[in-house]
Order: sequence, then structure tokens, then C-alpha cells
Amino acid sequence: MDQPLVVGVDGSGGALRAVDWAADEAALRRLPLRLVYAPLWVRYESAEFAGGSSSPDTGKLVELIVRGAARRARRRQPDLPISTAVLSGSPEDALVRESEHAWALAVGSRGRGGVPSLLLGSVSLFVAAHAACPVIVVRGDQDPPARLSAQGRIVVGAGDTSGAAVRFAAEEADRRGSVLEVVTARRRPAAHEPVGRRGTAAAPDHAPARRAAEALEAALRDIPEGVTIQQRLVDGPARHVLLDRASTADLLVIGAGRRAVHAGLPLGRVAHTVLHHSPCPVAVVPEPPVRARG
Repeated sequence: MDQPLVVGVDGSGGALRAVDWAADEAALRRLPLRLVYAPLWVRYESAEFAGGSSSPDTGKLVELIVRGAARRARRRQPDLPISTAVLSGSPEDALVRESEHAWALAVGSRGRGGVPSLLLGSVSLFVAAHAACPVIVVRGDQDPPARLSAQGRIVVGAGDTSGAAVRFAAEEADRRGSVLEVVTARRRPAAHEPVGRRGTAAAPDHAPARRAAEALEAALRDIPEGVTIQQRLVDGPARHVLLDRASTADLLVIGAGRRAVHAGLPLGRVAHTVLHHSPCPVAVVPEPPVRARG
């Protein structure tokens, strides 16, 4: 059987919107949908799923959450193969383990509890940084969310990438019949920076930019015929440029290099910014490890 599209559920509104999005995506790609729940350390602060009971039995609440998510997915896509599982361990570790056998993971941007964007801060960022497959953080407050091609546009950031993100975005655009917008942010030199002969900031090592340009060119050659491509070169910081372009997109796609770090998460400022603030779902596509300079 094909690898499933896995969704992390916890009973929150954000997770249920992720279920809707993933059900549509799985149906589009003819993939099975797998709904997983890892209840360790989750605080049950409301009796929303227990019919108003003030102290629901934990086991029953877990069952209600998982079954409720499955019912919602079936209402969205009645013919979709759906499976469910309650996993051991923390949500972060459980989802990363699931990523090893998944086509992609989908998570909501807000978890249960009193802190806005709790799921994004504590789970989704970790999963996006460490998963072995693409991770889609389903942002937005529309319930139910719009269909996959409401805007007719997929935006992909073409920065320091191997091309994996561009290929993922191109396949999405092809399946959805959407326009593929490839955005490159151009940073102009500040007044105090040395300037080269052609008016660009002087850089002692052009190899990374050259490799990224070559990877982008190769990825664009692989785009299926029939996909409309729009390439945009926009002045400004990449994180601001991509957020602006995401305002009229159905999906924003970025690449994420797996860099070794001593502390924190191996995601850069661009990924952190768009994952927290994008107005549309964000797909984080793993890129090959970046080699350290000798």
C-alpha cells in the first residue's frame, strides 16, 4: 500500500482543520489517511468532547477525540481509506517516528490549552525540523478550511535549496491545476557594506549561491508540462517577501536543510517566521544536509 498521509490530532480546532486539509490532499493523491494521537502530557482543560461532563474519563476522551477526527475526515471525503492509532510517547517523538513511513505529515497550528499556537510552538516546529518527510502546518482560522485550490496558486521559496521544495511545489501545482509561483528574494546591500563591481554586496564565497541557482534551474527543468510557472525576483528579506506572496496562495512551500546545531532547532529565521505567521498552510520539505565549510 502507498505511504499514508499522517495527521497529528489532539481534539483542538487547529488539528481538526488539519484533518480537513489532509483528507482533501489524500483524496487528491489517492493515498490512505492515518490519524494519530499521542496523549502523553496533554492537559484536558475542557469537557468539549465529553458532552459537557466536568471530569471525563481519560480513556473515553481519547477515544472521542480519535473517532471524532475520523468522522470529520469521512464527512469531508467519504471514499477515503482511513486508519487511526493512539501512540505512546510524547507527540513530538511519536510524529517523528511516524514520518519515517509517511508520505507527509500534517499538523495544526494551534494545540489545546490556554496558550495560543501551543501546538506550533511545542510540537509542529520540532516535527518540521526533524521529520523524515514533508511536514504541512495547516494555518488559518477558517472552519472548515477552503478547498485546496481556492486561490489557484502555489508559492515556493527558491532560496538556498537543492530543488526538493521546488519539485514538491510543482507536483502540487500539477495535481491541483494551479499556477506555480517561484519566488526569489533579493537582498540589496546596506549602505555600510562593501559593493562589488556589478553593484551587489561583495561576497568572498559565491559557491553556495551558485549551487542554489543550479539546483533551481535543474528543478525547473523537471516541472511537468502544462504547469504555468511564474518566476518572481523581489527585493527584501526572504521571510517578509514570502509572507507577502502567501497572502494570495493556497500553499507556501519552503525547503529546510538539516543542519547540525548545538542548541535549538535546525530551522532558520525564514522557516520560523512563515510557520508562525503565514496566512496559508506551509509545507516544509526536507533538503539534503548542508556540508560545513572546511
